[in-house]
This record gives sequence, structure tokens and C-alpha cells, in this order.
Amino acid sequence: MDEALLRSLTPAVIGTLVRRGADFAAAEDAVQEALVEAVRVWPDEPPRDTKGWLTTVAWRKFLDAVRADTSRRQREERVDAEPAPGQGEAVDDTLQMYFLCAHPSLTPASAVALTLRAVGGLTTRQIAQAHLVPEATMAQRISRAKRTVSSVRFDQPGDVATVLRVLYLIFNEGYSGDVDLAAEAVRLTRQLAGRIDHEEVAGLLALMLLHHARRPARTAPDGRLVPLAEQDRSLWNTRLIAEGVDVLQAALGRDRLGEFQAQAAVAALHADAPTADETDWVQIVGWYDELVRLTDSPVVRLNRAVAVGEADGPRAGLTALGELDPALPRHAAVAAYLHERDGDAVTAARLYAEAARSAPNLPERDHLTRRAARLNAQLRETDDS
Repeated sequence: MDEALLRSLTPAVIGTLVRRGADFAAAEDAVQEALVEAVRVWPDEPPRDTKGWLTTVAWRKFLDAVRADTSRRQREERVDAEPAPGQGEAVDDTLQMYFLCAHPSLTPASAVALTLRAVGGLTTRQIAQAHLVPEATMAQRISRAKRTVSSVRFDQPGDVATVLRVLYLIFNEGYSGDVDLAAEAVRLTRQLAGRIDHEEVAGLLALMLLHHARRPARTAPDGRLVPLAEQDRSLWNTRLIAEGVDVLQAALGRDRLGEFQAQAAVAALHADAPTADETDWVQIVGWYDELVRLTDSPVVRLNRAVAVGEADGPRAGLTALGELDPALPRHAAVAAYLHERDGDAVTAARLYAEAARSAPNLPERDHLTRRAARLNAQLRETDDS
């Protein structure tokens, strides 16, 4: 049974039920029950029309739930006449589902969870495992999100930028348990790109593909984090890189530059370099200048300081870094790296240790701790000689 196909049909089937009269929360619950039924039945009795089967079963699940609720008799009378299977199937509501699940009224965490459930077709348990939280906690989060958007008109225009932010958040979650959220984000963004002709959707897809291509080289066999400059580039997925570059070039050709296109251009320059030493840092600084113009983001300025340090030397990078708030996440790590390149091992070791204490995850903390330990060991050897 093709579970990816099942998940890809989820948003369109939910949309069909909503158009037939179900509210969003009830429709999403019914489709989840239909997916469970499909997992049970399809291996022995695969349907000819997969979407039609899911729609019919989900609609029946919804009617069963309505009939079981005696306090909603009026609604039961309104929806009791079941449409013929396949009725209304020409309408594809997938795009509206993206907009609804990324509604601005939701918190980022709730939008991510609801998108994974209603658009991605994942179960609550899978989403909870991927986020390393109890299933009950995730169920409450999803339930609150569904209640929040149930009153939103289904045909209201959505905000593409908000949808892209949610998909990018999903991609950055990485993976844990039996669900690879990075791969799921790529799948969902591909799906979105097939339904909307938008240069920033293409830009985000290109960015994801280019980053995902480097994934096999990001960690050592023992789980250690491997920095970009030290990665074995023969492990990079050249097929994904080629696809990402093609998607990016087509988007840039439309001459409507956006944040994700510019980020993807930086990633493409890294992917194009045969070795770390051959990276075109001057061009990368130029793209970061574009990103600063587009976003004025402190995080972008932090990354630009690293690029300036590579293109014009560590002193120039430190000067650029000096314009930023030291409380900025990863500021200490960047300062440590630039001081190390400038030959100031004492300051670099201290800053690596400081950065390790505030690292957002265990692999990054271990990496920074090892950097500090290595420099301290070198300093001790120098003192002993």
C-alpha cells in the first residue's frame, strides 16, 4: 500500500467534506478515521478510485458521528442525504487547506501540527513522536488549532508567505521517530508548487532540496555534527542539487526576488563549490546583502558577518559582527569562529564554551564544547613548550 499516496490525498478529501457541509474539525476527524480504515482494508481490497473511496468512507464516518450526537439533530437533517460517490470531486481544495492550516490566528507550533495532520496526513502519534512530546499534549494542540480555524470561511484567500513560513518550520524540525519531517516538508512543498505558480514557493522548494542534498554528510557515524567546511562532499546528493538549481534558476528568471530565492542562491553557491576553499564568498556576501535589504533580519546579518569574514578576512567579519546585539542566538559561536581564524585562541576558546552553554540542541552543544576543548589543549601545549 502506498502510504505517501494516502497522505497526498488527505487535504483534497477534507476539502470535499467541508464543501459538503462538514465543519473543518469534524471533516478532519472523519478523514483520519478513513485513513485508518484504508490501512486495514486496502492491502486485501485495493480500490480502483483511491480518492473516491476515501471520500465516500470519510463522508460516512462523518455522518455516523453526526447521527451519534443527539444534540445536533438539526444538522443531521441537513446533511443526511448522502451525495453520490465522486460528486464534487472536480474541485481540488488542497491549496485552501494549506492556507487554512497556516492561518495567521494560529501560533507557529499549532500551524505546524495542524498542517502535518490535515495536509500531511500524519497521525497525532506520529506528529508527537517527531516533536518529542507526549501524544496527549499534541492531541490538545491539534484540537485547539482545529477549533480556532473552524469558524474561518473556507473560500477566503490565504497568505502564501505564512504557508511558506510554516513549511520552512517543518523542514527545520529535522526528523525523529518514524517520521522524517525534513522529507515530509519537501513533499508538501512539492505538492504546493504543483498547485500554485509562485516564485517564492519555487524558491523555498529549491532551498529545501539544496539543504536536503547535504544531509548525508552533516553527521559523522558516531553522531557528531560535521560543519559545512569539513563535510565529505562526495556524500552530497547530486540529483537533488541539480533539481534545486534548476528550480531556482527558473524562479530567478521571473525577476521577482524574494527571501527564499535569495537563501537558495546562497545554498546553490555552496553546492557549486568542489571544495570549501573554492567557495565564492564574494557572491555569497552579495546575496546576503540582498537578504538584508529584503528582511533586515538580525539572523541574516549574523550569517552575513560569517561570509564577510571569509571573503574579506576575519577582522572584517568581526567588524560586521560588532554591529549586532551580542544576545542574538549563535552570536558567541560566530564570534568564536572569527576570533579563531584571526589567531586569538584564548578569546575563541572562551566564546566557544559560552556558546556551548546556550546551544539549542545536544549535537551543537557537543560540537562547540569540542572546539573549546581543542583550543584549550593547544594553549596548554604552547604553555608547556
